[in-house]
Amino acid sequence: MRWAILALLFASTVLNYVDRQTLSILAPMVQRDLGMDDVGYAHVVQLFLIAYTIAYLLAGWLTDRLGTRMALALFVGWWSLANMATGLVRSAAGLGIARAMLGLGEAGNYTVGPKAISEHFPARERGLAFGIYTAGAMVGATIAPPLIGWLALSYGWRSAFMVTGAMGFLWLIAWLALYPRRKEKADSRAEPTPWRAILRERPLWGFALSRMLADPVWYFYLFWFPKYLADQRGLSLGAIAATAWIVYLAADFGSIFGGIFSGQLVKRGMTPPNSRLAGLIVAAVLAPAGMLISTAPAIEITFALAALVAFAHLIFQINLSTLVVDLYPTRVVATVFGIVAAGSGLGGIFSTQLVGQIAQTGNYGQIFLLMGCLHPLAMLIAWGALRSQPRSTLRPA
Repeated sequence: MRWAILALLFASTVLNYVDRQTLSILAPMVQRDLGMDDVGYAHVVQLFLIAYTIAYLLAGWLTDRLGTRMALALFVGWWSLANMATGLVRSAAGLGIARAMLGLGEAGNYTVGPKAISEHFPARERGLAFGIYTAGAMVGATIAPPLIGWLALSYGWRSAFMVTGAMGFLWLIAWLALYPRRKEKADSRAEPTPWRAILRERPLWGFALSRMLADPVWYFYLFWFPKYLADQRGLSLGAIAATAWIVYLAADFGSIFGGIFSGQLVKRGMTPPNSRLAGLIVAAVLAPAGMLISTAPAIEITFALAALVAFAHLIFQINLSTLVVDLYPTRVVATVFGIVAAGSGLGGIFSTQLVGQIAQTGNYGQIFLLMGCLHPLAMLIAWGALRSQPRSTLRPA
Protein backbone atom coordinates (compact mmCIF):
# COMPACT_ATOMS: atom_id res chain seq x y z
CA MET A 1 0.00 0.00 0.00
CA ARG A 2 2.78 2.47 0.81
CA TRP A 3 4.25 2.12 -2.68
CA ALA A 4 0.81 2.69 -4.23
CA ILE A 5 0.42 5.83 -2.11
CA LEU A 6 3.89 6.93 -3.21
CA ALA A 7 2.91 6.41 -6.85
CA LEU A 8 -0.07 8.74 -6.40
CA LEU A 9 2.12 11.31 -4.65
CA PHE A 10 4.48 11.08 -7.62
CA ALA A 11 1.54 11.66 -9.98
CA SER A 12 0.23 14.67 -8.03
CA THR A 13 3.71 16.18 -8.13
CA VAL A 14 3.86 15.67 -11.90
CA LEU A 15 0.58 17.57 -12.23
CA ASN A 16 1.79 20.21 -9.80
CA TYR A 17 4.78 21.06 -11.98
CA VAL A 18 2.99 20.76 -15.31
CA ASP A 19 0.46 23.32 -14.06
CA ARG A 20 3.20 25.55 -12.67
CA GLN A 21 5.44 25.28 -15.72
CA THR A 22 2.68 26.06 -18.22
CA LEU A 23 3.08 29.81 -17.80
CA SER A 24 6.89 29.84 -18.05
CA ILE A 25 6.76 27.81 -21.28
CA LEU A 26 4.11 30.10 -22.78
CA ALA A 27 5.44 33.36 -21.29
CA PRO A 28 6.42 35.03 -24.61
CA MET A 29 3.04 34.15 -26.17
CA VAL A 30 1.03 35.24 -23.12
CA GLN A 31 3.05 38.45 -22.75
CA ARG A 32 2.37 39.45 -26.35
CA ASP A 33 -1.35 38.71 -26.02
CA LEU A 34 -1.77 40.56 -22.72
CA GLY A 35 0.72 43.38 -23.40
CA MET A 36 3.21 42.56 -20.61
CA ASP A 37 6.94 43.35 -20.41
CA ASP A 38 9.52 41.34 -18.44
CA VAL A 39 9.00 43.35 -15.25
CA GLY A 40 5.26 42.70 -15.51
CA TYR A 41 5.96 39.00 -15.95
CA ALA A 42 8.24 39.12 -12.88
CA HIS A 43 5.38 40.66 -10.88
CA VAL A 44 3.07 37.80 -11.89
CA VAL A 45 5.69 35.26 -10.81
CA GLN A 46 6.09 37.16 -7.54
CA LEU A 47 2.35 37.04 -6.87
CA PHE A 48 2.48 33.27 -7.31
CA LEU A 49 5.44 33.01 -4.94
CA ILE A 50 3.93 35.31 -2.30
CA ALA A 51 0.74 33.25 -2.23
CA TYR A 52 2.81 30.05 -2.33
CA THR A 53 4.89 31.16 0.66
CA ILE A 54 1.92 32.24 2.78
CA ALA A 55 0.10 29.03 1.88
CA TYR A 56 2.96 26.87 3.19
CA LEU A 57 2.32 28.05 6.75
CA LEU A 58 -1.39 27.30 6.55
CA ALA A 59 -1.02 24.14 4.44
CA GLY A 60 1.30 22.48 6.95
CA TRP A 61 -1.14 23.12 9.79
CA LEU A 62 -4.11 21.97 7.67
CA THR A 63 -2.29 18.78 6.67
CA ASP A 64 -1.59 17.85 10.29
CA ARG A 65 -5.19 18.64 11.28
CA LEU A 66 -7.14 17.22 8.31
CA GLY A 67 -4.87 14.25 7.66
CA THR A 68 -3.08 13.22 4.51
CA ARG A 69 -6.07 11.98 2.50
CA MET A 70 -8.43 14.94 2.77
CA ALA A 71 -5.72 17.60 2.77
CA LEU A 72 -4.23 16.54 -0.55
CA ALA A 73 -7.68 16.17 -2.12
CA LEU A 74 -8.43 19.76 -1.12
CA PHE A 75 -5.13 21.11 -2.43
CA VAL A 76 -5.21 19.33 -5.81
CA GLY A 77 -8.82 20.34 -6.47
CA TRP A 78 -8.06 23.98 -5.65
CA TRP A 79 -4.95 24.35 -7.82
CA SER A 80 -6.53 22.50 -10.75
CA LEU A 81 -9.41 25.00 -10.79
CA ALA A 82 -6.92 27.89 -10.54
CA ASN A 83 -4.92 26.61 -13.50
CA MET A 84 -8.06 26.29 -15.61
CA ALA A 85 -9.01 29.84 -14.60
CA THR A 86 -5.68 31.07 -16.00
CA GLY A 87 -6.93 30.15 -19.46
CA LEU A 88 -9.83 32.59 -19.05
CA VAL A 89 -7.90 35.75 -18.05
CA ARG A 90 -8.04 38.89 -20.21
CA SER A 91 -5.49 41.14 -18.48
CA ALA A 92 -2.16 41.10 -16.67
CA ALA A 93 -4.00 41.72 -13.39
CA GLY A 94 -6.27 38.75 -14.00
CA LEU A 95 -3.24 36.62 -14.78
CA GLY A 96 -1.62 37.64 -11.50
CA ILE A 97 -4.75 36.76 -9.50
CA ALA A 98 -5.11 33.38 -11.18
CA ARG A 99 -1.46 32.48 -10.52
CA ALA A 100 -1.77 33.62 -6.91
CA MET A 101 -4.71 31.23 -6.52
CA LEU A 102 -2.54 28.51 -8.04
CA GLY A 103 0.17 29.21 -5.48
CA LEU A 104 -2.30 28.93 -2.60
CA GLY A 105 -3.13 25.37 -3.62
CA GLU A 106 0.19 24.07 -4.92
CA ALA A 107 2.11 24.50 -1.66
CA GLY A 108 0.00 21.80 -0.01
CA ASN A 109 1.47 19.07 -2.20
CA TYR A 110 4.78 19.57 -0.41
CA THR A 111 3.42 19.42 3.11
CA VAL A 112 1.34 16.29 2.49
CA GLY A 113 4.22 14.41 0.86
CA PRO A 114 6.61 14.56 3.85
CA LYS A 115 3.80 13.56 6.22
CA ALA A 116 2.87 10.55 4.08
CA ILE A 117 6.50 9.47 3.86
CA SER A 118 6.94 9.88 7.61
CA GLU A 119 3.82 7.76 8.19
CA HIS A 120 4.60 4.92 5.81
CA PHE A 121 8.40 4.61 5.31
CA PRO A 122 11.29 3.70 7.65
CA ALA A 123 14.48 5.81 7.74
CA ARG A 124 16.42 3.56 5.36
CA GLU A 125 13.72 4.00 2.68
CA ARG A 126 12.82 7.65 3.23
CA GLY A 127 15.53 9.06 0.99
CA LEU A 128 14.42 6.89 -1.92
CA ALA A 129 10.75 7.63 -1.22
CA PHE A 130 11.49 11.36 -1.19
CA GLY A 131 13.49 10.95 -4.38
CA ILE A 132 10.66 9.18 -6.20
CA TYR A 133 7.99 11.56 -4.95
CA THR A 134 10.04 14.64 -5.78
CA ALA A 135 11.04 13.21 -9.16
CA GLY A 136 7.43 13.81 -10.11
CA ALA A 137 8.26 17.54 -10.16
CA MET A 138 11.07 16.93 -12.59
CA VAL A 139 8.98 14.60 -14.74
CA GLY A 140 6.35 17.33 -14.83
CA ALA A 141 8.97 19.90 -15.80
CA THR A 142 10.40 17.47 -18.38
CA ILE A 143 7.14 16.68 -20.16
CA ALA A 144 5.77 20.21 -19.84
CA PRO A 145 7.77 21.83 -22.69
CA PRO A 146 6.71 19.39 -25.44
CA LEU A 147 3.18 18.90 -24.06
CA ILE A 148 2.47 22.58 -23.47
CA GLY A 149 4.16 23.62 -26.70
CA TRP A 150 2.06 21.16 -28.72
CA LEU A 151 -1.20 22.19 -27.02
CA ALA A 152 -0.50 25.90 -27.47
CA LEU A 153 0.62 25.63 -31.09
CA SER A 154 -2.31 23.34 -31.96
CA TYR A 155 -5.18 24.87 -29.96
CA GLY A 156 -3.94 28.17 -28.47
CA TRP A 157 -2.34 29.02 -25.16
CA ARG A 158 -5.67 29.25 -23.32
CA SER A 159 -6.49 25.63 -24.15
CA ALA A 160 -3.15 24.53 -22.69
CA PHE A 161 -4.16 25.85 -19.26
CA MET A 162 -7.64 24.31 -19.46
CA VAL A 163 -6.42 20.84 -20.44
CA THR A 164 -3.62 20.62 -17.88
CA GLY A 165 -5.91 21.86 -15.10
CA ALA A 166 -8.57 19.28 -15.91
CA MET A 167 -6.06 16.45 -15.41
CA GLY A 168 -6.12 17.07 -11.66
CA PHE A 169 -9.71 15.92 -11.32
CA LEU A 170 -8.88 12.55 -12.87
CA TRP A 171 -6.12 12.12 -10.30
CA LEU A 172 -8.53 13.10 -7.51
CA ILE A 173 -10.79 10.12 -8.21
CA ALA A 174 -7.91 7.64 -7.83
CA TRP A 175 -6.59 9.27 -4.62
CA LEU A 176 -9.93 9.26 -2.79
CA ALA A 177 -10.55 5.66 -3.83
CA LEU A 178 -7.14 4.36 -2.71
CA TYR A 179 -6.01 6.18 0.42
CA PRO A 180 -7.13 4.27 3.57
CA ARG A 181 -9.88 5.98 5.54
CA ARG A 182 -8.83 4.36 8.81
CA LYS A 183 -5.57 6.32 8.69
CA GLU A 184 -7.54 9.49 8.10
CA LYS A 185 -9.63 8.88 11.21
CA ALA A 186 -6.51 8.29 13.30
CA ASP A 187 -5.03 11.59 12.06
CA SER A 188 -8.15 13.53 13.03
CA ARG A 189 -7.88 12.27 16.65
CA ALA A 190 -4.22 13.30 17.03
CA GLU A 191 -3.52 15.86 19.76
CA PRO A 192 -2.15 19.07 18.17
CA THR A 193 1.29 20.30 19.25
CA PRO A 194 1.37 23.99 20.29
CA TRP A 195 2.97 26.33 17.76
CA ARG A 196 5.24 27.81 20.44
CA ALA A 197 6.83 24.40 21.01
CA ILE A 198 7.48 23.99 17.28
CA LEU A 199 8.88 27.51 16.87
CA ARG A 200 11.43 26.89 19.66
CA GLU A 201 13.19 24.30 17.48
CA ARG A 202 16.49 25.93 16.44
CA PRO A 203 17.25 23.73 13.40
CA LEU A 204 13.91 24.67 11.86
CA TRP A 205 15.09 28.26 11.28
CA GLY A 206 18.44 27.19 9.86
CA PHE A 207 16.78 24.79 7.45
CA ALA A 208 14.34 27.52 6.37
CA LEU A 209 17.25 29.90 5.71
CA SER A 210 19.05 27.18 3.77
CA ARG A 211 16.01 26.71 1.53
CA MET A 212 15.71 30.48 1.13
CA LEU A 213 19.24 30.61 -0.29
CA ALA A 214 19.28 27.45 -2.41
CA ASP A 215 15.82 27.39 -3.97
CA PRO A 216 16.12 30.66 -5.95
CA VAL A 217 18.51 28.70 -8.18
CA TRP A 218 15.73 26.27 -9.07
CA TYR A 219 13.17 29.05 -9.48
CA PHE A 220 15.52 30.75 -11.91
CA TYR A 221 15.94 27.64 -14.03
CA LEU A 222 12.21 26.96 -13.84
CA PHE A 223 10.80 30.41 -14.56
CA TRP A 224 13.58 32.22 -16.42
CA PHE A 225 15.81 29.70 -18.22
CA PRO A 226 13.29 29.18 -21.07
CA LYS A 227 13.11 32.98 -21.47
CA TYR A 228 16.91 33.18 -21.48
CA LEU A 229 17.02 30.63 -24.28
CA ALA A 230 14.48 32.64 -26.28
CA ASP A 231 15.71 36.18 -25.56
CA GLN A 232 19.49 35.72 -25.42
CA ARG A 233 20.18 32.58 -27.44
CA GLY A 234 17.50 33.03 -30.10
CA LEU A 235 15.69 29.69 -29.69
CA SER A 236 12.11 29.44 -30.93
CA LEU A 237 9.21 28.09 -28.86
CA GLY A 238 9.40 24.87 -30.87
CA ALA A 239 13.13 24.52 -30.21
CA ILE A 240 12.71 25.20 -26.49
CA ALA A 241 9.86 22.70 -26.29
CA ALA A 242 12.03 20.10 -28.03
CA THR A 243 15.19 20.59 -25.91
CA ALA A 244 14.50 22.19 -22.50
CA TRP A 245 13.27 18.88 -21.10
CA ILE A 246 16.93 17.76 -20.94
CA VAL A 247 17.55 20.02 -17.95
CA TYR A 248 14.54 18.71 -16.06
CA LEU A 249 15.37 15.10 -16.92
CA ALA A 250 18.74 15.64 -15.24
CA ALA A 251 16.84 16.88 -12.20
CA ASP A 252 14.92 13.58 -12.20
CA PHE A 253 18.19 11.70 -11.98
CA GLY A 254 19.37 14.00 -9.20
CA SER A 255 16.18 13.37 -7.26
CA ILE A 256 16.55 9.59 -7.40
CA PHE A 257 20.33 9.61 -6.94
CA GLY A 258 20.10 11.93 -3.94
CA GLY A 259 17.68 9.57 -2.21
CA ILE A 260 19.60 6.41 -3.04
CA PHE A 261 22.94 7.99 -2.04
CA SER A 262 21.90 8.91 1.50
CA GLY A 263 19.88 5.70 1.89
CA GLN A 264 22.94 3.59 1.09
CA LEU A 265 24.96 5.51 3.68
CA VAL A 266 22.28 4.73 6.29
CA LYS A 267 22.41 1.03 5.40
CA ARG A 268 26.18 1.12 5.88
CA GLY A 269 25.83 2.43 9.43
CA MET A 270 25.91 6.22 9.10
CA THR A 271 23.27 8.05 11.09
CA PRO A 272 20.38 9.33 8.94
CA PRO A 273 21.13 13.05 9.62
CA ASN A 274 24.81 12.68 8.72
CA SER A 275 23.94 10.79 5.54
CA ARG A 276 21.69 13.69 4.46
CA LEU A 277 24.50 16.17 5.19
CA ALA A 278 26.78 14.16 2.91
CA GLY A 279 24.24 14.61 0.13
CA LEU A 280 24.19 18.38 0.74
CA ILE A 281 27.97 18.52 0.40
CA VAL A 282 27.88 16.70 -2.94
CA ALA A 283 25.31 19.18 -4.24
CA ALA A 284 27.30 22.18 -3.01
CA VAL A 285 30.36 20.98 -4.92
CA LEU A 286 28.50 20.43 -8.22
CA ALA A 287 26.07 23.36 -8.41
CA PRO A 288 28.59 26.21 -8.95
CA ALA A 289 29.37 24.78 -12.40
CA GLY A 290 26.38 26.79 -13.65
CA MET A 291 28.46 29.95 -13.36
CA LEU A 292 30.16 28.96 -16.62
CA ILE A 293 26.94 29.67 -18.54
CA SER A 294 27.77 33.36 -18.02
CA THR A 295 30.39 32.97 -20.78
CA ALA A 296 27.63 32.04 -23.28
CA PRO A 297 29.20 28.74 -24.40
CA ALA A 298 27.84 26.63 -27.25
CA ILE A 299 24.18 25.81 -26.78
CA GLU A 300 24.99 22.13 -26.16
CA ILE A 301 27.38 23.05 -23.35
CA THR A 302 24.82 25.50 -21.96
CA PHE A 303 22.28 22.70 -21.69
CA ALA A 304 24.85 20.35 -20.13
CA LEU A 305 25.79 22.89 -17.45
CA ALA A 306 22.16 23.73 -16.71
CA ALA A 307 21.44 20.01 -16.44
CA LEU A 308 24.29 19.60 -13.95
CA VAL A 309 22.91 22.43 -11.79
CA ALA A 310 19.43 20.88 -11.87
CA PHE A 311 20.93 17.48 -10.93
CA ALA A 312 22.80 19.02 -7.99
CA HIS A 313 19.86 21.07 -6.74
CA LEU A 314 17.61 18.04 -6.51
CA ILE A 315 20.26 16.16 -4.55
CA PHE A 316 20.27 19.12 -2.18
CA GLN A 317 16.49 19.41 -1.95
CA ILE A 318 15.90 15.68 -1.40
CA ASN A 319 18.41 15.41 1.41
CA LEU A 320 17.39 18.60 3.20
CA SER A 321 13.73 17.53 3.03
CA THR A 322 14.52 14.03 4.31
CA LEU A 323 16.57 15.55 7.11
CA VAL A 324 13.42 17.35 8.33
CA VAL A 325 11.48 14.06 8.35
CA ASP A 326 14.35 12.34 10.19
CA LEU A 327 14.37 14.91 12.99
CA TYR A 328 10.68 15.57 13.65
CA PRO A 329 7.80 13.27 14.69
CA THR A 330 4.99 12.49 12.26
CA ARG A 331 2.37 14.45 14.20
CA VAL A 332 4.12 17.78 13.45
CA VAL A 333 6.19 17.06 10.36
CA ALA A 334 3.81 18.78 7.93
CA THR A 335 3.70 21.94 10.05
CA VAL A 336 7.49 21.97 10.42
CA PHE A 337 7.97 21.31 6.74
CA GLY A 338 5.56 24.11 5.88
CA ILE A 339 7.64 26.58 7.89
CA VAL A 340 10.90 25.37 6.34
CA ALA A 341 9.42 25.45 2.85
CA ALA A 342 8.17 28.99 3.42
CA GLY A 343 11.84 29.92 3.39
CA SER A 344 11.92 28.63 -0.17
CA GLY A 345 9.06 30.92 -1.12
CA LEU A 346 10.70 33.94 0.51
CA GLY A 347 13.88 33.28 -1.41
CA GLY A 348 11.88 33.09 -4.61
CA ILE A 349 10.05 36.35 -3.89
CA PHE A 350 13.21 38.32 -3.20
CA SER A 351 15.24 36.79 -6.01
CA THR A 352 12.55 37.06 -8.68
CA GLN A 353 12.39 40.84 -8.47
CA LEU A 354 16.17 41.05 -8.73
CA VAL A 355 16.29 38.56 -11.60
CA GLY A 356 13.52 40.42 -13.43
CA GLN A 357 15.38 43.73 -13.18
CA ILE A 358 18.64 42.22 -14.40
CA ALA A 359 16.90 40.27 -17.18
CA GLN A 360 15.32 43.52 -18.37
CA THR A 361 18.84 44.80 -19.08
CA GLY A 362 19.75 41.59 -20.90
CA ASN A 363 22.72 40.85 -18.59
CA TYR A 364 21.96 37.23 -17.74
CA GLY A 365 25.65 36.56 -17.06
CA GLN A 366 25.39 38.30 -13.69
CA ILE A 367 22.47 36.09 -12.76
CA PHE A 368 24.32 32.85 -13.52
CA LEU A 369 27.31 34.04 -11.44
CA LEU A 370 25.06 34.89 -8.50
CA MET A 371 23.21 31.59 -8.63
CA GLY A 372 26.49 29.65 -8.55
CA CYS A 373 27.33 30.99 -5.09
CA LEU A 374 24.14 29.98 -3.30
CA HIS A 375 24.33 26.20 -2.77
CA PRO A 376 27.68 26.19 -0.90
CA LEU A 377 26.39 28.90 1.46
CA ALA A 378 23.09 27.06 1.98
CA MET A 379 24.95 23.84 2.80
CA LEU A 380 27.04 25.54 5.50
CA ILE A 381 23.92 27.00 7.11
CA ALA A 382 22.12 23.62 7.14
CA TRP A 383 25.21 21.98 8.68
CA GLY A 384 25.34 24.61 11.42
CA ALA A 385 21.61 24.28 12.08
CA LEU A 386 21.85 20.52 12.64
CA ARG A 387 24.88 20.89 14.88
CA SER A 388 23.06 23.47 17.01
CA GLN A 389 20.43 20.89 18.05
CA PRO A 390 21.03 17.33 16.78
CA ARG A 391 17.78 15.99 18.27
CA SER A 392 14.30 17.51 18.32
CA THR A 393 12.80 18.21 21.73
CA LEU A 394 9.42 17.19 20.24
CA ARG A 395 10.46 13.53 20.09
CA PRO A 396 10.22 11.36 23.22
CA ALA A 397 13.57 10.62 24.86
